[in-house]
Amino acid sequence: MFADPTIIMPENNPKIIFLSQMSVGQRGIIHDFTVESDDCERIEEMGVTPGEAVEVVRYAPLGDPIEIKVRGYLLSLRKEEADRIEVRLTA
Repeated sequence: MFADPTIIMPENNPKIIFLSQMSVGQRGIIHDFTVESDDCERIEEMGVTPGEAVEVVRYAPLGDPIEIKVRGYLLSLRKEEADRIEVRLTA
């Protein structure tokens, strides 16, 4: 099966990165999930949906979990979960 040419992967677009790659204080807009799974569905139910603004607030001392601000509240995600979320950086 061939890859869908309409999918923009982070390595092809420098403004789109994984949430786990963002620095503290960096802001962006949720672009998409790299895979669809029960975990992604659960994360979407918590308000992390494409088109929503997101900001990285802090990382735990060992880098996992990651605290983000989305829809006006703080949410902690495991690094593994943040690795599945693509974010389009904003200025």
